[in-house]
Amino acid sequence: MARPICPPIAADVIIEIDGRIVLVERKNYPPGWAIPGGFVDVGETVEDAARREMREETGLEVELTDLLGVYSRPDRDPRGHTISVVYLGRAQGTPRADDDAKSAALFSLDALPAPLAFDHAEILADYRRYRQSGQRPTPWRKG
Repeated sequence: MARPICPPIAADVIIEIDGRIVLVERKNYPPGWAIPGGFVDVGETVEDAARREMREETGLEVELTDLLGVYSRPDRDPRGHTISVVYLGRAQGTPRADDDAKSAALFSLDALPAPLAFDHAEILADYRRYRQSGQRPTPWRKG
């Protein structure tokens, strides 16, 4: 039986620390600031990949607290179709850039850096609405 050809899956986490969120500045293409995350390895759960990627990119041990949503629009990543599972998480301490992050910092939602990579401006807008209303975003209902 032939194996299906599928887009890669990424695990991203909006890490909350003292009322702010962690973003990383990317070392690699595409440039910009991003929600920390990365690709799921074969044999790894998405949740384990999320925690691993947080350690690798920010040096933080993150407790996953919620699932924000799954983002799968084919044009969301300029490198090619990628599906992203976006979690919310909590951590303590100071993020430090490592792996493929050039820098890592804490930001208020009212003072986000630019440019944001991928569709992360849209995801962070969904996160803001979720925090305000408690209602999960519905990305599948968008364009």
